[in-house]
Amino acid sequence: MSSPIKVIITGATGMVGEGVLHVCLERPDVESILVINRKPCGVQHPKLREIIRGDFYDLRPIEGQLKGYDACFFCLGISSIGISAEEYFKITYTLTMQMGETLSRQNAGMTFCYISGAGTDSSEKGRSRWARVKGKTENDLMKLPFRQVFALRPGFIKPIPGLQHIHSFYKYINWMFPLGRKIYPKGFCTLSELARAMIFISREGYPTKILEGKDIIKAAAHLR
Repeated sequence: MSSPIKVIITGATGMVGEGVLHVCLERPDVESILVINRKPCGVQHPKLREIIRGDFYDLRPIEGQLKGYDACFFCLGISSIGISAEEYFKITYTLTMQMGETLSRQNAGMTFCYISGAGTDSSEKGRSRWARVKGKTENDLMKLPFRQVFALRPGFIKPIPGLQHIHSFYKYINWMFPLGRKIYPKGFCTLSELARAMIFISREGYPTKILEGKDIIKAAAHLR
């Protein structure tokens, strides 16, 4: 196996990012972590450093602090429900590409792991607006000069118990996970599996650049 990695995590004040951070802090194969947030994540740990940056569309003031990292776990994202097409595109595509372009300039050997979603449209031509935007984001990230870029497309994500940022509706639907995993395993993964999958593929690579649910589970199984 490769040496422990240094990672950047975005979205650590959301459910997915908080869970990924939690797993990375526990893993000996992650040496150090930088989180970039708009507000403090409230976590303190010897291998964790945090940058508070209100404007993710202009990273120039912090660009020099982003060098020397092996991977970025990009967990920042929003739902398309209740916002305009322009705002969804700005947050999902423009903000993500700004981060990707900045990090690719600072870390040519970096692996960029983008949390996308099941049903994303790689053709960018389908009926679903959110799926087209996610597809364009995936496609354009893969054109950047990183060592490797992966798009992970989880479906139902089972949260890690005890964390702060679990969406309230999960307490009503978590009962679905065991049954869903049995009937349609590729559509159901745990947040721990998602985090472990990103750590594994950043260190060891993966045969495909887009990881659907079954790939996430398979990659995660390499790390116990």
